[in-house]
Amino acid sequence: MIVAVDGPGGTGKTSVSRALARLLGLPHLDTGAFYRAATVAVLAAGADPAEPVGSLRAVTGSRIQSVAGAILLDGRDVTEEIRSEAVERNVSAVSAHPEVRALLVSAQRDWVDEHGGSAVVEGRDIGSMVFPDAEVKVYLTARPEVRARRRALESGVDDSETAEALTRRDHLDSTRAASPLIVPPGAVVIDTSDMSIDQVIETVAGLVTTRS
Repeated sequence: MIVAVDGPGGTGKTSVSRALARLLGLPHLDTGAFYRAATVAVLAAGADPAEPVGSLRAVTGSRIQSVAGAILLDGRDVTEEIRSEAVERNVSAVSAHPEVRALLVSAQRDWVDEHGGSAVVEGRDIGSMVFPDAEVKVYLTARPEVRARRRALESGVDDSETAEALTRRDHLDSTRAASPLIVPPGAVVIDTSDMSIDQVIETVAGLVTTRS
C-alpha cells in the first residue's frame, strides 16, 4: 500500500507522515529531503540553482540516499544541512528543473521498491506524479496565518518573514511547469488549521482502514 501525503509547508505533513508510518508499520519517505539534498549538491558544485544544465550535472554526479531517517549525500550525513537558509532559499529553483525532477522521482520510486513496495510517502507531487495510483491520497492544507505561525515556531523566525517565504515557495511550486503543487485527483483534502496532529493522524488512518 502507498499512502501519498501532499501539501504545502506548515500543514503538518512531515509530523503526520512520520507518525502515520509508525502506526501502520510502514516505511516513511520524505521526498522533499531528496530535493533539498540535490540543492546542497548544486550549491556545493558552485552551480546556479536557476540554471538547468549545471544543476542537472551536479545532481547526476551525486548519490542521494535516505537511510534510517537520515539523508546522505555521497555518503555524508546532510540531514541538518538540508534545513539551512541557503537551501530553503534555493530548493524551489532546483526542484523546478524537469530533468532534475525526473531523476529524483525515479530514485524515490526505487526507494519504495527496495523497501517492499509499501510506504507512507510525503511531498508536493506524490499523488499526482510519483505514485498517481496510490491507494490512499491526502492533501493537507491550512490557513496561511496558521502555516506561518507553525513554521515560525520551528525556525525561530518572525511570523511575517515566514509568511513571505511560504507565499513565495507556494507560488514557485504551484506554477512550475514540471509536476506543479496541486490537489491530486482523488485526494481527500484535510484542513489541519484547527486540528491537533493526533486528530489528523486519526483521520488519515481511518481512510487507510476504509480503503485497505
